[in-house]
Parts: sequence; structure tokens; C-alpha cells
Amino acid sequence: MIKAAIFDMDGLLIDSEPIWVEAAKLTMQKINFDLTQEVQRQTTGLACKLFLEYCHKIQPWNTPTFEEMEKEILNYAHHHILEKALPMPGALELLKKLHQKGIKLAVASASHMELIEGVLDRLNIRDYFQVWHSGTLEAFTKPHPAVYLTTAQKLGLPPAQCLAFEDSFAGLQSAHSAGMITISVPAQEAYHDKKFDLAHYKLQSLEQFSLQDIQQELYKVS
Repeated sequence: MIKAAIFDMDGLLIDSEPIWVEAAKLTMQKINFDLTQEVQRQTTGLACKLFLEYCHKIQPWNTPTFEEMEKEILNYAHHHILEKALPMPGALELLKKLHQKGIKLAVASASHMELIEGVLDRLNIRDYFQVWHSGTLEAFTKPHPAVYLTTAQKLGLPPAQCLAFEDSFAGLQSAHSAGMITISVPAQEAYHDKKFDLAHYKLQSLEQFSLQDIQQELYKVS
């Protein structure tokens, strides 16, 4: 029985991925690193530190430091997301419907808590959620399952009773490893990538989601 829905934030609830890409490109230009579309695809959903580690393996650099580059990326992204990012299609409507049905709602994001709370306030959706948790507070962030396991624990529910909504593969791996029912909503250009078949359900948009359909399917299986 589904008792909770846990949402990723960036690229899932709010249209922030283009801003993260812009922030990364501006910063990586300083070390003449070409942020190709392939690198973007492979690093979508990763925490900033993991993104920098991935790039460093491709093209090592000495200065500036990881800490300096991470700070620059985060400052740019946080400022512009909170200033102009808009909700993803269907996000606000889905949250309202699930809330009305008595489904507990939570956010499990790789972003910092400051940004999570800022986005919840920008979209005026904080009151829908019982819990919001950041992977930066864990020893390991996505694709490790820790952020989802802790979120479920805070909700007081076993992972198997939680839906997990993710747009990135790293996030999908995290939720899947945590033992949740996974809903993948990949970006349009990545929708047909077979790695997203790891999800229990795959949607082109949150607008397609039907809680009733999933509950009926789970009932048939049980």
C-alpha cells in the first residue's frame, strides 16, 4: 500500500537543470574544460562535488580548488534558481492531488538544505510536505540510497510503501537501491535511454501520473 511520495527537486519539481548547466559551464570555462552534452548526461543529478570529481578524472587540474569551484557553481545556481526557476509541468497539480488524498509528501534532494527550503517557499508548496532532506547531510549522496532511506525513516514508513519520483539516473539508482517504487521522469532527450528502464514506471511528464493506476497494478501483483 502506497502511503508516501518522495520527490527529487532539481529537474523534477522545478525547472532548474538549465541553470545548473549554465553555472557549471561558466565555472568550467576557467580551466578550459569543455562541458559536452555527454558529460552533462552522465552527471545530471549528481551533487556538485561528485560532478567536479567526474570532470577531474577526464581532465585533471590543480587550481582553482574543488572547494572554490563548488562554491562558485552553487552561488550562481542558487541565486538564479530562487530568482527565476519555474515549476515543472504538472508538479504543483500533482502535489495538491496527493496531499488531498492523504499521501505523505517528502523531498529527497542532492541539493543543499538552503536551496531545498528556498524552492519550497518560491513555489509556495512547503505546507504540502512533512519532510525534506538533503543528500549533503549524508556520508554518501545519490546514487547511494542513504538520502532516501533517511527520508523514509523520518516519515516513519518502510521504503516499500513509498513512491520515489526522479528525473536523473543517479537519483533513480538511489531510490531503487533504497527499495522504493520508482517513477522515472527523464528529460525529453533522455527518455528513450534504456538505463531508465530500471524504474518501475516511466513517464514523459508528471502530468501523466495516475496514483489509481499504480495502486491497481500493485494490488494485482499482491
